[in-house]
Amino acid sequence: MKSKTAQNRSAKPLPSTEAVHPLGRDLDQKNNAEALACFTEVDEEAVRAVAGARSPMAKAIDLIASCLRDGGRLIYVGAGTSGRLAALDAAELPPTFQSEASQVQALLAGGPRAMTHAIEGAEDDHGQGGRDLQAMGPGPLDCIFGITASGGAPYVHGALEAGRAAGAHTIFLACIPPSERPDDYDISIRLLTGPELLAGSTRLKAGTATKLALNAISTLAMARLGKLYGHLMVDVNTSGNSKLWDRGVRMVSEITGLSREEAEPLLRRANGSVKTACTMHAHGIEVEPANQLLALHGGHLRAALMSPTIDS
Repeated sequence: MKSKTAQNRSAKPLPSTEAVHPLGRDLDQKNNAEALACFTEVDEEAVRAVAGARSPMAKAIDLIASCLRDGGRLIYVGAGTSGRLAALDAAELPPTFQSEASQVQALLAGGPRAMTHAIEGAEDDHGQGGRDLQAMGPGPLDCIFGITASGGAPYVHGALEAGRAAGAHTIFLACIPPSERPDDYDISIRLLTGPELLAGSTRLKAGTATKLALNAISTLAMARLGKLYGHLMVDVNTSGNSKLWDRGVRMVSEITGLSREEAEPLLRRANGSVKTACTMHAHGIEVEPANQLLALHGGHLRAALMSPTIDS
């Protein structure tokens, strides 16, 4: 039988997410104010980790936008917290940007039930990751975005490898340095969050950093597709509820300079489309030619507004 020392030497090195954070050593002994101060300080590390990954994130934005523009899909793959955050991002894009639900999808180790329940062992199934991805019929227009905080979830790597074999583009996001888990995917995003306050609990700082990164990447990819105008989500589904309708009226008013009383009937004439309404106003045209002008400029409102004539 091996000695404990020998066992320790032969054991696989732990990822940095399993290390001990100095602020967490006596977390259970701190009062609430002290403990909350620790969380606040550590969360700032998550923000810095995202800032340190701007270059690969920028490349990911361009790649995703290109795939979506060409008719491909963004397929997130993750396990546990990483997968749930990916599924959340995919679910929130259609109401925010009126993107097709099929454009951005998510595969979660353990299936849909894993969104609300822990499915033990699901993340360790490399083969299932590949089979689940293959069932979606990936191809050269698609982008497979695998997320695993600790870098090693076999399910995620199985899906990424199956995507690459099908000619799809691949993006990998992990919260450990490449030295701990090298990869050869098209783009590798490393959010170097370091140890958690609760050792190994990557739903905390690593999860926060992952959410921040996905927020930025998906939002800016949509911006490249013409779904933003400055700080405004001009492709929002204004028919979704009264709050979204009111937001649409306010956006039309802000962009055109019209009063609310003038903006609302314009938005109604435009069938609830903020971009159509603003283009109609800018050029003094009706719905169909406004939509044609927007289509001519790839759905980019700013370009449509600046266009000197409808047929330019």
